[in-house]
Amino acid sequence: MVPRDDLDDEDFPPQVYRDDEDASVHSHESATSDAVLINGSEASDEYDSPQEPYHANKYIHPRFQRYWAATVKWVKGPQPPRPWKIRPFFPAVQTAPIKFINNYFPKRKHKVILLIFFYFCWFLSFSLVLHRSAFAADIPGYGSPVHIRCTDRFWNDGNGCGLNGDLCRPFENSSMPFRCPANCKRVQLLNSHAVGDQEPVYRPLVVGGPTDEEESLKNTYYRADSFICGAAIHAGFINDQSGGCGVVSIVGERSHYPSVNKNHIKSIKFDSYFPKSFSFLEGTRSKCRDLRWPLLAVSLTFTILLSLFTTSPAVFFPSVFFGIFFHVALASDPPNLTDYYAIVSIALGRFLPASFCMFAVYKYCVQRQQQGLHAQIEKTVLWLGGCWVGALNNYTFDKIPIERLTPHDIKQQPGAIPALIIVVLSLFCIALGQAWALRVEGRLPRYLAIYGIFVATLLALVAVPKMNVRIHHYILGLLLVPGTAMQNRPSLLFQGILVGLFINGIARWGFDSILQTPNELRGDANLGTLLPLLAPPIINNNFGLNIRPNITFEWDLPFPKFYDGLSILVNDVERYRGYEDREESSFTWVRHDEDLPDYFRFAYMTGTGTGDYTKAGKWRVDGGWKAPKPGAS
Repeated sequence: MVPRDDLDDEDFPPQVYRDDEDASVHSHESATSDAVLINGSEASDEYDSPQEPYHANKYIHPRFQRYWAATVKWVKGPQPPRPWKIRPFFPAVQTAPIKFINNYFPKRKHKVILLIFFYFCWFLSFSLVLHRSAFAADIPGYGSPVHIRCTDRFWNDGNGCGLNGDLCRPFENSSMPFRCPANCKRVQLLNSHAVGDQEPVYRPLVVGGPTDEEESLKNTYYRADSFICGAAIHAGFINDQSGGCGVVSIVGERSHYPSVNKNHIKSIKFDSYFPKSFSFLEGTRSKCRDLRWPLLAVSLTFTILLSLFTTSPAVFFPSVFFGIFFHVALASDPPNLTDYYAIVSIALGRFLPASFCMFAVYKYCVQRQQQGLHAQIEKTVLWLGGCWVGALNNYTFDKIPIERLTPHDIKQQPGAIPALIIVVLSLFCIALGQAWALRVEGRLPRYLAIYGIFVATLLALVAVPKMNVRIHHYILGLLLVPGTAMQNRPSLLFQGILVGLFINGIARWGFDSILQTPNELRGDANLGTLLPLLAPPIINNNFGLNIRPNITFEWDLPFPKFYDGLSILVNDVERYRGYEDREESSFTWVRHDEDLPDYFRFAYMTGTGTGDYTKAGKWRVDGGWKAPKPGAS
């Protein structure tokens, strides 16, 4: 791969190179020789004394003028420009697929018929495997399994299950056939979640696990606010790579949820009781599987064949975009929905606007890069391989410990800062390499102007008050892909990756706005509301008496402005909801089990909505009180 100083016979003839100074001298001599004198009779009778033209340069030091002129000359690149051209390694091998097609299908109509047959085989193979993957057979005795998401739970955060958890009943004697998708192990908490006095984050929400040495399903149970699919993987009931079906049983109140490291998931310990738990029924595991890996094999096979046997960018790019887009949207990283028909509807709705974006990318980037390219194997490995790497972002770049580019996440997530430094340095080095390649082609000034507009626009968006800039996958791909519009090997790889990131971003998440409100970015994080201040509790341990221990909390009335109630959680379950108009200023809790601690959290209410809860205070087994730490949980 070299700049085209001397082109092939089929390209333009060799050109004579000269630098800017020679070009200016040549232009001056040409202008002098072509000049024509005006006869005196044709000249004007009026005479204006010549005025010295105004030059701002006289206020600039000559050294800086020389530096600026040298910089401008360097940025313009060699004169005339030298376009890049890939000269394939082992050309006889790389052009063999093209020769095969030309020998056995010499006419254009033969190639068209072959392409239509190829599309039909691709569609049929993908559809058959997808149908088998998406729709599972009934589980004997329990009916059709319910499609659940990786984040589905039986219990809501805070007071989402109502007083005493009544909105999340039944607590026991119930079962549900379910089906989990593949790749649920990677789903983690992005914001802290209270489990007693613990606040786990950036890990799967799985509380509990096996309670015996044999780790049998019979003695394995989980707290109801655990991820169902994550718990099933932890228990070994289903496989993370292919998902699975089975029956989950609601087993009521349990205590002493252990922390067990199993199947690459370390569960969370909880040393008290919870009113609702679940386990998995032995013998109900079904053979249903999420066939995303067989579907990947189908899509990979057909896109590789298309890449090897096609030289036309107008055939290659739209076909690959269509195939990979629907593979991501329907198989490898579909939207987080349980109804598969709704997933198909969303994919079709996102495909049309994505196609318009990709048409612009094809016209100004892909076509320029791949026109006249006959390195079939290199194109397949670099461009198509890079595209698949970007499109499978949930398995590739998602391993980088950066969930969201927000100051909170970068500061809190382990390994985020070193990962961000490495990513930024890598992008900087790549940008320098691409800038040099654009300079050789004489297009660097134009692209500096384009990216200057991009940077100015982003800075203007950052200045918008009460909004946050968030650069999503698809925005990153669209912003960087213009810098790959040249035919060299690094650009093949980078362009494929960027197109793949765009496909993954749109197929999975859609066209999210580049400007988002703080509420959209916060998700289930703390609201930053006022926290209740309560006096130290009154504890009656009643040791030696036939009276159960109790603890009383008191507070002042009226509540602060904008609040009219108080919510109290005991062991992460709402046990008290009081309002100012009832004139209640205390709450007494009677201990249920003297061998287990109790955890209390408090929050102000406005109507039925709550603000942030405090961190947990602990009523220990020995009767002592451990006050909550400052801040929200």
